[in-house]
Amino acid sequence: MTVTVFIRYQLDPFKRAAFEAYAQRWLKIIPRLGGNLLGYWMPHEGTNNIAMALISFESLAAYEAYRARLRADPEGAANFQSAEEGRFILAEERTFLRKVE
Repeated sequence: MTVTVFIRYQLDPFKRAAFEAYAQRWLKIIPRLGGNLLGYWMPHEGTNNIAMALISFESLAAYEAYRARLRADPEGAANFQSAEEGRFILAEERTFLRKVE
């Protein structure tokens, strides 16, 4: 069963450009480490502080293996560090979804 991780980010609305650069770096890192990245979405109209990402995995076990690779990856660690230092992500929520067949 494919599992899709829906990540909802609450951003500092004055630091959206920093978040977008962060998301752009994930576009290369996530697929390299085994995630099927469906994409990142930035605020456009309306609410200016919510961004989202969707990443699919063949199973929850595959997601857990990906997370282990991500923690050990120098580029991934550097990107997480940039988010901590930049403080542009105020909150992050993960929801695990399955497709209705």
